[in-house]
Amino acid sequence: MMNISLQIKNLRKKNGLTQVEFAKRAGVGLRFLRELERGKITVRMDKLTRVLDFLGYHLELKRNEPQDTMKHEETDII
Repeated sequence: MMNISLQIKNLRKKNGLTQVEFAKRAGVGLRFLRELERGKITVRMDKLTRVLDFLGYHLELKRNEPQDTMKHEETDII
């Protein structure tokens, strides 16, 4: 699975926009966009949302199925 930073970079390029043009039109700073495309670990969610909105995408959270090692058994406390 491709990470979000690479997806955003590829979509920007697919739309024929430079980082400067994209940042301006998406309403974020150039520094933020550069860090985002480089895969900076922490980003502000409001700015990430602006970028995704501009591209016509949104974040979706899905709950992972618990792994066997993470299953918790219910126990009664007496």
